[in-house]
Amino acid sequence: MEKTFSDIPREEIAWFPSISYTLCDGCDVCIKFCPNGVYIREDSKKIIVKNHYNCTVGCNMCEQICPKKAIKFPSLDVVREAKKKWGVK
Repeated sequence: MEKTFSDIPREEIAWFPSISYTLCDGCDVCIKFCPNGVYIREDSKKIIVKNHYNCTVGCNMCEQICPKKAIKFPSLDVVREAKKKWGVK
């Protein structure tokens, strides 16, 4: 079954985190916190966003709990634009 948000295919909404590797110290807070498996540790060093579309649309808790402020999310305009494109109110 295809993942959707407000009847919009999830892949049509570019809502997922990005990581600043100049700030990230690999503390694992994001990996431990996220129940959707968005993050993984790659090569036992670097944390990456592996499962972009597992991220819950509108949730930015990872950004808020990151002690180094290394995680950023796009503006909610991304969601508004997708809703407009798909005719969802």
